[in-house]
Amino acid sequence: MTPDGQGGSNQSPNHGVRRGGVRPDMIVIHYTAMATAQAARARLCDPASGVSAHYLIDGSGGAERLVDEAARAWHAGAGRSGPVDDVNSRSIGIELANDGAQPFAEPQMAALEELLGAIMQRWPVTPDRVIGHSDMAPARKQDPGPRFDWRRLALGGLSVWPCRGSGAGDFLADAARFGYPVGDVSQSDIVAAFRQRFRPWAAGPLDATDRALMHDLACRFPVDRVTSSA
Repeated sequence: MTPDGQGGSNQSPNHGVRRGGVRPDMIVIHYTAMATAQAARARLCDPASGVSAHYLIDGSGGAERLVDEAARAWHAGAGRSGPVDDVNSRSIGIELANDGAQPFAEPQMAALEELLGAIMQRWPVTPDRVIGHSDMAPARKQDPGPRFDWRRLALGGLSVWPCRGSGAGDFLADAARFGYPVGDVSQSDIVAAFRQRFRPWAAGPLDATDRALMHDLACRFPVDRVTSSA
């Protein structure tokens, strides 16, 4: 892996040009949901699969670049983040070798943190634009799942975390302002994706804590302040 995010010997053929000449201003985190990193690499590099990602990180912390950062990898699929409906063109995709049911290993998380920091220095990606696959496609995707430590990333300035304030607004309106694809999926899908990331222990119907935390995120990180400039 070269420092500038270009080149490499394990490149996937599954990529193209970023549409409209846009630059990446988002990072999407995935899990592979496959038995091994080797199996995931084979699929991400198979021309017949039609899928790829910019990076794959295995459980021991080994990181491989499969697609140049400047290119459009095929990792996000159908979904939306705020007004952005071609997430592939606006993002860098990182796959973590994990089946979704296991904790993410310490070496893997450390490698992810190092990689995120480097990408965020190269491209105009702010912490609130580091999202999970489930955030942009909550009706069909769960990765990186409830075992992923989003708070750890936030403490390192690599993502965001809500603070419970005294105010609370309309949950769906705030979710849309934060970037969830409200209108494309059901409220229950939004609640599930939000809780998986920020309250994985929570159960039951939408409650006051959900509303307060979503309101805080919407007030501090409104998606419209960044999506109009790229």
